[in-house]
Amino acid sequence: MEINLIRDEAGYEATLARIDSLMDAGPGTPEGEELDILVMLVESYEKGRYEIPPGDPLSVIRFVMEQRGLRDKDMVRFIGHSGRVSEVLSGRRKLTLSMIRKLNVGLSIPAENLIQEYGNVRR
Repeated sequence: MEINLIRDEAGYEATLARIDSLMDAGPGTPEGEELDILVMLVESYEKGRYEIPPGDPLSVIRFVMEQRGLRDKDMVRFIGHSGRVSEVLSGRRKLTLSMIRKLNVGLSIPAENLIQEYGNVRR
């Protein structure tokens, strides 16, 4: 396990790809510890670069998608099959705890943004 600081967008993208590959790592395992460290590095890199405005979960998810150039199909790994992604992004289905965890770890969206009631804005 070689871990380096994130210094540029290429390093950022490589770290996100590694995080994605470690999403199923169990806590307390070497892979789980690597995942925790990489998430901290990504959060540090993103601080100030990808400021997430307050808002309801859908607004926050759409904001992050726009900032990172993600499309609906890119959200399958965090939310589930394409039909479920459509339901969530249209507001017909609320986020589950599993989806919140995956969005938090995989896209570094703060959990407090994802657990808000739909339509509520935190100030």
